[in-house]
Amino acid sequence: MRTSEIKRSTAETQIELKLNLDGTGKYEIDTGCGFLDHMLVLFARHGRFDLTVKCNGDINVDYHHTVEDIGIVLGQAFAEALGNMAGIKRYGDIILPMDESLIMCAVDISGRAHLSLDLGTMPPKVGDFDTELVSEFLLGFVRNSKMTLHVNKLYGTNTHHIIEGSFKALGRVLSQAVSIDEKYIDEIPSTKGVL
Repeated sequence: MRTSEIKRSTAETQIELKLNLDGTGKYEIDTGCGFLDHMLVLFARHGRFDLTVKCNGDINVDYHHTVEDIGIVLGQAFAEALGNMAGIKRYGDIILPMDESLIMCAVDISGRAHLSLDLGTMPPKVGDFDTELVSEFLLGFVRNSKMTLHVNKLYGTNTHHIIEGSFKALGRVLSQAVSIDEKYIDEIPSTKGVL
């Protein structure tokens, strides 16, 4: 089983996270931020990852540290669970509709951290969630998982739908990319021999 369990404690957040890449989409999410809980549930379910996240953060300030630090820990968990990455498909991509919104998402588990994110200009908040925190979450994730990730809104107007489509798409492309290619089960998917 490709699993990871990470605990991270700082002056701003205390996080416990468990991840099973070969799960069925079971989740237990309690971050203190309702909108982030919703997004992580969608991510786990659409990625078919078993995911447990418990966070006590300084949400009396705002959600920034909680969202960013969970992105960091989730990235660390992916890196740990993937190990040497032998046999993975490495790449994943999707164009995902969410009502009036259409999201393009692509990932390369490359060993190189890069985020290209363009969700257009969004209102500052959806509910009590600062929309700029989507980029903070994804930056923390890619820097610690060492993946290249592209997420772009092709079109759409509803902020909730745009962000929701992005998290669903992320789950789907990561599910593709971490899946095992039986033709190359013992091989690292790179001409360099390492990712």
